[in-house]
Amino acid sequence: MLHDEGGTGRPILLLHGLMGSSRTWSRHVPWLREHGHVYTFDAAGHGRPIDGEPTTELFVDDLAAALGDLDGMDEPLTVIGHSMGALHAWCFAAAHPDRIRALVIEDMAPDFRGRTAQDWAAMVSAWPQPFPTEESVLEYFGEVAGRYFLDSFDRRPDGWYLHGTVETFRDISEEWGTRDFWAQWDAVRAPALLIEGEFTITPEGQMRRMLEGHDARYVWVAQAGHLVHDDQPERFRAAVEEFLASLG
Repeated sequence: MLHDEGGTGRPILLLHGLMGSSRTWSRHVPWLREHGHVYTFDAAGHGRPIDGEPTTELFVDDLAAALGDLDGMDEPLTVIGHSMGALHAWCFAAAHPDRIRALVIEDMAPDFRGRTAQDWAAMVSAWPQPFPTEESVLEYFGEVAGRYFLDSFDRRPDGWYLHGTVETFRDISEEWGTRDFWAQWDAVRAPALLIEGEFTITPEGQMRRMLEGHDARYVWVAQAGHLVHDDQPERFRAAVEEFLASLG
């Protein structure tokens, strides 16, 4: 589901990470409106049904369909993606190069082969749902991850619930452990900004390797985990604004 967040100028599309939602970008939308017309997107399986196996190709096709339904969306996009959203951003750019002006890739790499999500899915299944209050979410996950999940979970009369199935989230992640996405990345021709947190989830050295053969720049952010834009929001903003200014 695509959301028009306002602003004027060239379109900027924000794609969230696994188990996130369009609302996880809410603290960045105001300043991004100064640089263009901002849109956010809720991926399939995240608060809305998913029609088929949750492959990366399905997500790219779903995004393409949503953008195709938007009147006036003819100008190439700058896409800012976090984690899963970053992967979908560059795979979309590979499949639809004419639709992309530039990419911002936050803490995601092309090759996670050999990793499994089974233990992680078991942990998520054990979360004490529902969380009765906002404070209980923050206490359980901490301030940064807690805000991410408050922006994502479904709020019901008796509390806060996961906004998708553990099985769907597990299957999305499991795909990354069985294949790599170097070919899709190598097909990208748009300029790109690669942002990696000090406490990244990505395999060591991969994001720097992504610079090879690309019109790309790399920023390493100290004291940032996987949620760079929430851990170090001012550093994230500075890097993105410098990149956007360089596009002319």
